[in-house]
Amino acid sequence: MTDTSTAVQTAREYYNSHDAHTFYHSIWGGEDLHIGTYRLPEDSIFEASRRTVQNMAGFSANLSDQCTVLDLGSGIGGSARYLAKTYGCRVVGLNLSEVENERHRNMNTEQGLDHLIEVIDGNFESVPKPDASFDLVWSQDAILHSANRRQVLSEASRVLRTKGEMIFTDPMQTEDCFHEFLDPILRRLFLQSLATPSFYRRTALDLGLEVLAYENQPQHLVNHYAKVLEETTAREQMLKAKGVSEEYLQHMKEGLKNWVLGGTYGHITWGLFHFRKQ
Repeated sequence: MTDTSTAVQTAREYYNSHDAHTFYHSIWGGEDLHIGTYRLPEDSIFEASRRTVQNMAGFSANLSDQCTVLDLGSGIGGSARYLAKTYGCRVVGLNLSEVENERHRNMNTEQGLDHLIEVIDGNFESVPKPDASFDLVWSQDAILHSANRRQVLSEASRVLRTKGEMIFTDPMQTEDCFHEFLDPILRRLFLQSLATPSFYRRTALDLGLEVLAYENQPQHLVNHYAKVLEETTAREQMLKAKGVSEEYLQHMKEGLKNWVLGGTYGHITWGLFHFRKQ
């Protein structure tokens, strides 16, 4: 099994790198760093990514100006700002990349939301907050980076108040996947596996979380990575001009193709989970 500290350190170094930070900020539209929900072929990555945030928020019964939210793997804070701006809730963004967190804080200040959003440098396998601190735990396409995903869900359950909710999305391997489709992706993530939908549902029940909903939406994963590949190819010279290395771009394009293939042939999926603490 991959050592937890190794997986965490690898993810931190990757997202702190100039190549990765410049790529994601440039290609995703400057706010969100997660899989989008596409309705039309011409949807931009920003539009689709923001639609995912809106869809997730629609599942919550707790969002209001009285709600406290923990965003696990908050990236540069697009979701945190959306929730704070739309609902007036207080958000804590926990993220391991100091580079992303600095941009997150600056954007909060620029948009007049820094009084509602706290950004913490940290690891979601050990949340530096007391028990029963939050009404909602939120996460988008981040838990896959952990080598101890049960611990992440355990921490989420610990910090939730009774009747608190956990709403998250994650790319996963299907229950009957062929590993030859996964191996190139896993090597880049320095992991030995992805979670399966049944793992998340089973673990939630073990931790005393009620499973309210699971939506399996693999087509959005395929659409999203195909769109990112298209944008990366079209804007490759711009990315190089910003200092993104040729090696990084070639690895990224190859990785995106692998995600599309894995999703197309039913070996990788993506879904939304809604849990509630009993």
